Order: sequence, then C-alpha cells, then structure tokens
Amino acid sequence: MDQNKTHPDQKYIDGLAANDSVIIEMIYKKFAPKVCMFITNNSGDKDQAQDVIQEVLILLFNQAKANKLTLTCPFDAYFFLLCKRRWLNELKKSDNKGVTIYEHVVSTNESAHDLIAQTEEFDEKQQLFDAMFQKLGEKCQEVLKLSFTLKTMEEVAAKLNVTYGYVRKKKSLCVGQLTQWIQEAKNFNSLKNK
Repeated sequence: MDQNKTHPDQKYIDGLAANDSVIIEMIYKKFAPKVCMFITNNSGDKDQAQDVIQEVLILLFNQAKANKLTLTCPFDAYFFLLCKRRWLNELKKSDNKGVTIYEHVVSTNESAHDLIAQTEEFDEKQQLFDAMFQKLGEKCQEVLKLSFTLKTMEEVAAKLNVTYGYVRKKKSLCVGQLTQWIQEAKNFNSLKNK
C-alpha cells in the first residue's frame, strides 16, 4: 500500500477535529479497552489509563485542528502506539524500576511509527509554544488569542475597545517577544530541524 495514501480510518481524525461525539464515543468503545488492558497489565490502573487516553485524544484533536494529521495507517495501530509510548514515558518519569512490560499487542506498521514521530514532534512544538505563551503578559495573551479567533484586526480593536493602530502595534510587539522566547528556548534548535 502507498505510504502517503490517506487511510479510510481518517474518519476518526476528522471526527475528532469536528468534535463529533459519535466518533469520540466510537473511539472509546473500540480502541480504549486495548489501551486500558495494556496500562493495567504494566504497572498502571484504570484511572491512569483514562488519563493517557484523554491526553492522547487532546493531542490528536489539536493536531487535527491544525490540519497537520493525515492518517496513512489504521487508527487502531496509531492510537495504541501513541498511548503506549505516552505510558512508557510516564513510567520513565516516575522512575519505576520494577516495571515489566507485557507485550501482547505488537505493531510492526511502519506508517504508524512515522505518524507517531510526526505527532510527538507536533506535541513538543505545541508544548514549547504554550509554555512561552504563558510567559506573556495578560494583555498580550488577550490580543493574540483574539487575533487567532477573529477575522480582522479591526474586530480585535473593537472587541478590546482600543484603536486599530494600538492593536496592530501591540500584536507585533507580542509576537516579537513570543518568537524571541521560543528561539531562545533550549530545545528550539532540535525542534526546528525536525
């Protein structure tokens, strides 16, 4: 099969992007039990499994909303591998040395591994952006959030009850500061080259 061909399971990604409750419920019913079993068999409990599933779904939602996710493999393999890697990273962070991993499900789907790398890269970039965005002042955050959601800077100015000139200058300064902080971040160069 062509590695770049969109898989029919893209419907799950599109459903997440659209916040389609039927698709989300289908993902929970169809794919979550395998993840829960893996995590509970590997030093975790059901609550931890639900947390991992939720984190991965939020990540996929964000990536799908940014139009940066085209599924080229079965959703099942992709979703399971993402959850599995997230759980193994959690175990590493908690330094749980007495962990034995039971592999009942092995995926050799190369396309899934490529997609995982793209998703993890997206996640790292998103985390860096979010961390630097939180460093901005309240006004900067407000101006940028509104400029992301409203169509024109005139609408942003009207919403904030300030002049168009002020809002353009403020946005420019805020974007400049945000860009500088991102570029100065320790992990920026490794992310930039991915």
